[in-house]
Amino acid sequence: MHPNQTFRRTDKGVALSFARDRTFGTLAVSTQGAPLISHVPFLLAEDGTTADLHLVRSNPIARVCGNATPVTLAVTGPDAYISPDWYGIDDQVPTWNYVAVHLVGMLRPLPVDDLPDLLARQSAAYEARLPGKAPWTMDKMSAETMAKFLRMILPFRLEIAEVQSTYKLGQNKDDTARQAAADMVETGLGSELGHLARLMRHPPDAE
Repeated sequence: MHPNQTFRRTDKGVALSFARDRTFGTLAVSTQGAPLISHVPFLLAEDGTTADLHLVRSNPIARVCGNATPVTLAVTGPDAYISPDWYGIDDQVPTWNYVAVHLVGMLRPLPVDDLPDLLARQSAAYEARLPGKAPWTMDKMSAETMAKFLRMILPFRLEIAEVQSTYKLGQNKDDTARQAAADMVETGLGSELGHLARLMRHPPDAE
């Protein structure tokens, strides 16, 4: 997380809502060598205390998380380069604005018998957000495909102990300078530029 507390005052509920809506993140586990990293979809509980996910059996994280293991699940959002020229004031420096939420806690394996329910809940949640189609359901798979599918993966639950967030949106600038930069973001470099511009114009409420 960014060390400047100006960017770390976003309400916990806002950060959790962002992570729940994003529903995809980067799972990181410390090892004796380089950290293990995996990119995973997840389901965040309504109360924000747990996140359910699955991993392929051959995933190195699945192999080292046979018991409760400390992890971080990083969920990232829109980002963009900010040119100093956009502020309309002198003597500024380049920067990069972005949104990131870290869910920190213990990753625990779930009983294998929980896997069908987890997969059904995940697919139902994601399918419900697709417009104009009937939801895909697991009963559309043959018994053979289902059995193969279930053999390949394992269920896990992240018990969330801490929610960290950075909403770096130019809050360290006055409103005029920040709005001027927001007006230029969509012409620039980054991802989801329109979303970031809207957040810069109206930063989420602080805690």
